[in-house]
Amino acid sequence: MEEVLDPGITAWMLTSASLVLLMTPGLALFYGGMVRSKSVLNMMMMSFGAMGVIGVVYVLWGWSMSYSDGTVGGLFGNPFEQFGLQGTILDDAGEYVLSGGLPVIVDVGFQATFAIITVALISGAIADRVKFSTWMVFTAIWATACFFPLAHQVWGGGFLGDSEDGLAALIFGAVDGVAEVAPIDFAGGTVVHINAGVAALVLALVIGARKGFGKEPMRPHNLPLVMLGAGLLWFGWFGFNGGSAYGADGAAGLAWVNTTTCTAAAIIGWLVVEKIRDGEATSLGAASGIVAGLVAITPAAGDVSPVGAIGLGLVAGALCALAVGLKYKLGYDDSLDVVGVHLVGGLVGTVALGFIATSGGLLYGDGIKLLVVQIAIAAFAMLWSGVLTLLIALALKAIMGWRITEEDEAAGIDSVEHGESGYDFGGVGAVRRGSLPTATSAPASEGVTA
Repeated sequence: MEEVLDPGITAWMLTSASLVLLMTPGLALFYGGMVRSKSVLNMMMMSFGAMGVIGVVYVLWGWSMSYSDGTVGGLFGNPFEQFGLQGTILDDAGEYVLSGGLPVIVDVGFQATFAIITVALISGAIADRVKFSTWMVFTAIWATACFFPLAHQVWGGGFLGDSEDGLAALIFGAVDGVAEVAPIDFAGGTVVHINAGVAALVLALVIGARKGFGKEPMRPHNLPLVMLGAGLLWFGWFGFNGGSAYGADGAAGLAWVNTTTCTAAAIIGWLVVEKIRDGEATSLGAASGIVAGLVAITPAAGDVSPVGAIGLGLVAGALCALAVGLKYKLGYDDSLDVVGVHLVGGLVGTVALGFIATSGGLLYGDGIKLLVVQIAIAAFAMLWSGVLTLLIALALKAIMGWRITEEDEAAGIDSVEHGESGYDFGGVGAVRRGSLPTATSAPASEGVTA
């Protein structure tokens, strides 16, 4: 039968895509408030830079590598098959190409926003110290080598999906061409959060710590900005998870409720740990708990009950609150806790499905098979992202260099890399360098000490 446009699904997916796109400016506010005042613009620019680069390369080859029919060993799609979105917009009759009642071009927009936010997430691990030019080159290469292939493997019918040639089928076999035990990643636990979290850890190790890390306070300079960013992330996440149902239906409603419930519980889990450990429940902890809960529910939003989501949120909030302190014990400078929140939260949500998925979960009497599969796909995603990110990071270190100088880092990366400051202290801070006489100029980093 000829496919017919479904206006309801189309409207919902356009709305969801817009919500997910809003998450990246929300992330910019969240990260921007967490750094010192002399770094706020650079931190926000790293998110906006990712929007600029990925918004272009996704149209050119990102969609094709993720979802084209031609596959290279189930690991990534043929980047040339639908290069520049050829064949995805209009058919031979001049009608929009449809899939399940949805114009494919709408799905392209939705999926592009996932690629953008995933790359932007990584930036929080390397705040204050990285050349903006190197970051911009990294975004294009990393998305090509890590994000697009994992999107293909998990969602595009590749190695980490339910195909008869995939990892799950290799472990437990296939029935009628489909893996007997299909892995679950509803909206991006492996593709987005584990992927970005591992990359963040690798970059933090390769680039090294900030000047003064562990020796001087590096407190967030604007906590209201952090909380505003967390609120926008939560709002946008309804498109992230609800949109992944691909319909304005009960599945989207379940994802919406689970997203809210898990996130609310994660706030409680994080704050309880803070209160017991530090004697205080902080606004930064509440904002971080929001993100931890959102991360954990991402792979599970459509496959757990709301009660299960509460348990998941409590565990994720508590474990992420504990995990963010590991960087001081292990000596890696994950500036804004991308590893502690996104890698740990992504792993918690992905693995927890083996226990609490309403279909296949161990606690629902369905055995251990799904748990084994979830652990296996998480491990493979970590290996893929870790190895390729390391190769990219080392190559860029040799070719372009990652670090600004110690002197520039001390002066403030905003003034060095962008020639401006986030705040106007005494009428000079927000003006580009060189625009005032030397006698009246002041370092862009002067003002609020953070």
